[in-house]
Amino acid sequence: QVQLVESGGGLVQAGGSLRLSCVVSGLITSMGWYRQAPGKQREFVAIITNDSRETYADSVKGRFTISSSRDNAENTVFLQMNSLKPEDTAVYYCRAAYWGTEYWGKGTLVTVSS
Repeated sequence: QVQLVESGGGLVQAGGSLRLSCVVSGLITSMGWYRQAPGKQREFVAIITNDSRETYADSVKGRFTISSSRDNAENTVFLQMNSLKPEDTAVYYCRAAYWGTEYWGKGTLVTVSS
C-alpha cells in the first residue's frame, strides 16, 4: 500500500518562496505535484520519474523545481517554488504512480498574497 504525506504549504507574499515535501512509502515509478485553485479543475504542475526525468507545466517553468530523494523504502519528492504569484494560490496535491496505478495525498494549501 502506497502512502503519501505532504507538508510545507502556507501563506507567502508574491515574489516569495515555499518548499513542499511529500514522503511516499511503497513501490513507485514516478512522483509529481498537481494543484487545484478555487473554482478550477485540478492541473498538472510537475513530475519526476525514477530515472530523474523532470517535466513541468509551462506556467511554472523557470520558477518551480521538482526533486526527489530515496531512503530505504521511502521516497521523498520536493517542490521548490520561487517567484510565487497570486495565481499560484491553490491546494497542492502530491501524486505517486506505480505504472498505471496512481495514489494521491490529501493536499496542502498554498496561498500567495499580492
